[in-house]
Amino acid sequence: MIIPRRFFIAFVSLVLCLPAARALHAARAYVVIDSQTGVVLDQMEARQKRQVGSLTKVATAMVVLDWAEKKGGDLNELATIPPEALVGTGENLIAFQPGDTATLRDLLYAALVQSDNVAAFALANHVGNKLQSIVPPGSSNGTPVGVFVSQMNALAKTLRMERTHFVNPHGIDTAERSMPYSTAADLGRLTRYAVNSAGFRFYVSQKERQISFNRGGKKMAYMLRNTNELLGRDGVDGVKTGKTNRAGDCLILSAQRESQIIKDPSGRTAVNPRHLIVVVLGSTDRFGEGMQLLTRGWQLHDQWVAGGRMADPKKTL
Repeated sequence: MIIPRRFFIAFVSLVLCLPAARALHAARAYVVIDSQTGVVLDQMEARQKRQVGSLTKVATAMVVLDWAEKKGGDLNELATIPPEALVGTGENLIAFQPGDTATLRDLLYAALVQSDNVAAFALANHVGNKLQSIVPPGSSNGTPVGVFVSQMNALAKTLRMERTHFVNPHGIDTAERSMPYSTAADLGRLTRYAVNSAGFRFYVSQKERQISFNRGGKKMAYMLRNTNELLGRDGVDGVKTGKTNRAGDCLILSAQRESQIIKDPSGRTAVNPRHLIVVVLGSTDRFGEGMQLLTRGWQLHDQWVAGGRMADPKKTL
């Protein structure tokens, strides 16, 4: 049987489009938002509860940074790595040992740049101790880390992250009696809040960072390398990777382009920032899919701007 040429061309075109379509929807959930307004430009299963791995550390960092900014905390304080920090936290790339000390600032770099679980636990333990006096009785399990996690959940509630529950400062989801979870939409809300912090933006923008810690009176050094492979590409300036067996590959991206300058008929000038946030959950190719969603996000952003930047409250985080 001879296939008509027009049907053959249509079939080939469909086949060529399939890989891109599959790649674009390989994640279990995603959301693309305008950072300034929270307008959702694209989404899939954005309210689906999922494990999110080390994306949890964005909340961890913000509790620490808020404590430093609003409660007079000092990021130059030395925190001690407690023995519990090495229990059930997975790999220990920096090779911390119980009793090592490091500044909270360097622990933040370790947790955000190289996604170190031990550093995240040590941050929670130290700052949790400081917060114990202000946390209502019964709102945590009484340990410093429990107090800290209660503040992570309090932050989530403040940000209307209604489908989020944190149980630890690093996002590990094994051997937990209560499973942690969040959603792409909730993490979009959290990231909008986080990128308003100049300190946070600086931490997550570092491709490499040397930190130091003390061990028995000896100064040790370690060069951190960012786990976000897209950092510096197409305006990407952060934010965070995450991965566990339950969560799959997860990624949050923040990206900027040159602001749009518009003059109205009266001669007045308006400057509109162009800043996107992309959240990808449960992917098998977080960097490939993240870049695809970012490219599509810029296209949708341009269409949204051309249409007058309408903001539907029902489609705004």
